[in-house]
Amino acid sequence: MGRWEPNARQRLERAALDLFTERGYDQTTVAEIAERAGLTKRTFFRYFADKREVLFGGQEELTRLFSEGIAGTPADATPFEAVGGALDAVAAVFTGERLAPARQRQPVVAANSDLLERELLKRTKLVAAMHDALAAHGVGEPTATVAAELGCLAFGMAFHRWIEAGNRREFGALAGEALDELRTATAALG
Repeated sequence: MGRWEPNARQRLERAALDLFTERGYDQTTVAEIAERAGLTKRTFFRYFADKREVLFGGQEELTRLFSEGIAGTPADATPFEAVGGALDAVAAVFTGERLAPARQRQPVVAANSDLLERELLKRTKLVAAMHDALAAHGVGEPTATVAAELGCLAFGMAFHRWIEAGNRREFGALAGEALDELRTATAALG
């Protein structure tokens, strides 16, 4: 593939995931990623600040979708319904074409403490986005904090179920199921 061919970002992501899987995250360089993708290091840095960001791209989109999903729910929606709107909105991102890369990405992140730390930072930002959207939707404290945390927990549960080997269910159904499980669990707390 030549440098002028389209989909440079996707090519870089694919090359990085393949190399991270083959060699390990720490043993892979940006130059190797660019070379595998048939691109230059300069092109790599047009799309990513560093090799870590290959694994965490799209956070801004998720943050935006969580916020818009909550904002798009009716004014009288319960906090759980508003969080459900957020999960419905992000479900559009988790398509069949993203499943294989997501399955490949997760073991890479799990094997590296720095990447796990970055994953926790991502989670914190998603919780904050949901919290702020819930507050703007009129949900008071501490309910907005609890609902945002539960929403992110449901998101994580759904994601891990979605990437499991053999799973054939869509992300949206898994997210709704996870949120229902958490609603039942919180009710059982008494």
